[in-house]
Amino acid sequence: MIDLSDQQPFASGGNRHCYRHPLEPTKCVKVMRAGRIAELRARAPWYKRLTGSARFDDNLREQAGYSQRALRNQGPDSRVWHHLARWYGLQQSTQGRAAVTQLILDEKGRPAPTLERYLQKHGLDAPIRAALERFAQWLVETGVLTKNILPHNLVVQMRQGTPELVVIDGLGRSSQLLFPEWLGISKRHYIRRRIQRMWRRIHWEVSDKRLTWKEAEHRGT
Repeated sequence: MIDLSDQQPFASGGNRHCYRHPLEPTKCVKVMRAGRIAELRARAPWYKRLTGSARFDDNLREQAGYSQRALRNQGPDSRVWHHLARWYGLQQSTQGRAAVTQLILDEKGRPAPTLERYLQKHGLDAPIRAALERFAQWLVETGVLTKNILPHNLVVQMRQGTPELVVIDGLGRSSQLLFPEWLGISKRHYIRRRIQRMWRRIHWEVSDKRLTWKEAEHRGT
């Protein structure tokens, strides 16, 4: 049992709180916000509610993302972990079921900043552009499947003075279809689409944002 009773989250999203593991500070403990699963289910279309509450639990969805074919039976030195937080499984906490992953740290041992925060401070500068290109190449080479890649789901970790991007959320398929995971041509097309959307989102993040993201995304399709 992970005791979070005296802990404060270092980050929070729409669905989950993120805590530093009280006994293992290099691990991140993610728990759903109280009542959030029921709220998401109540707002969903009726046909999505038929599948039960599991589809609205981000921890179970993250577990499914880490179970994808590209990550199965990968050793600790595999290249798949170069840009991906490691997975330590589902565990019980004092705030309910928790997803436990690697906590990506900065040079001072603090949680690394998100790409969103980096872009707000530095813009799309040359070092982060090169990091994005390396990240995109990693996606192609490893075949790791992600949902739409959003800047708050990537963190920037400095390695020997060079920024590298690490996925901390959003793993898995955007589509329920199995084709991207099992068919090579479909997988390559799926990954290329995710990379294209990633660049569109990045350019929107550093724009004047006169258009909403939905408007900008629609124009790009």
